[in-house]
Amino acid sequence: MSLEKDHHHDHSHAPANFNRAFAIGIVLNIVFVAIEAFYGWRVNSLALLADAGHNLSDVAGLVLAWGGALAVKLRPNARHTYGWKRATILAAFANALLLLVAMGGLAWEAVGRLLSPQVLVQEQGVTIMVVAGIGIVINTATALLFMRGRDSDLNIRGAFMHMAGDALVSAGVVVAGALTLWMGWTWLDPVTSLAIAGVILLGTWGLFKQSLHMLFDGVPDSVDPHAVRDCLAALPGVSAVHDLHIWAMGTSHIALTAQLVMPHGHAGDAFLQDATRQMHDRFEITHVTLQVVSVPFTRACADL
Repeated sequence: MSLEKDHHHDHSHAPANFNRAFAIGIVLNIVFVAIEAFYGWRVNSLALLADAGHNLSDVAGLVLAWGGALAVKLRPNARHTYGWKRATILAAFANALLLLVAMGGLAWEAVGRLLSPQVLVQEQGVTIMVVAGIGIVINTATALLFMRGRDSDLNIRGAFMHMAGDALVSAGVVVAGALTLWMGWTWLDPVTSLAIAGVILLGTWGLFKQSLHMLFDGVPDSVDPHAVRDCLAALPGVSAVHDLHIWAMGTSHIALTAQLVMPHGHAGDAFLQDATRQMHDRFEITHVTLQVVSVPFTRACADL
């Protein structure tokens, strides 16, 4: 006889009381991206355009985090038994791909500017400093919206760190504009844009790889599959663990299925509840389905 248990669905990754923070942060940053991109185009500053791209990536990050909080509230149905959680992975992949292309284009243009430097007049330098200074204020204010939740929620912590980092990047643009204006270092604007593009590319490449990995049902980076197998194998009465599968249903929900071989039977629901609790507490796996058998009767997927 086989027994199956699937429970302990935890949906507390993005508290509802941060909806207002997400909304305010997204609106503030969209407005700033538009302002920064317009003045970057107007004064022909790649540093401002690159920083606008950076801020756009953070808007996407805030949207994804908020979307994940809302997606977990959509109820599954007969056709979508896991709900719509995977939409966050698809959105992350699309945003990463678009940002990689955009930053590659900016980097190419910056190299061209280095080879053919342009003179930056005083009005341009002042504009760069003022716009980037506004960015410091907006990014700092947005980070403060998430400060109180950064220690208790990973999604909120990511939003906080992203926006705090943006404030530092905007500060770098202010310094570049000041030095270009006062010292006449025309090469500093494209160099700054290259540095910003490099930072974005490094961060986005990680997002691209992780989202692609998750799209193909790869084990999330936060979970050690060998430690999970060892934990299940150490449960009382378990002689072997077969067909262990771990994958992400969304950016904040992990699922697991496994077959536990127990020749002498098991202790009923108490045993399954303890196993599920350990998967949640040790590995943050929120959807656990375990099949208990006394004799294996299926071939492992790796052997097919």
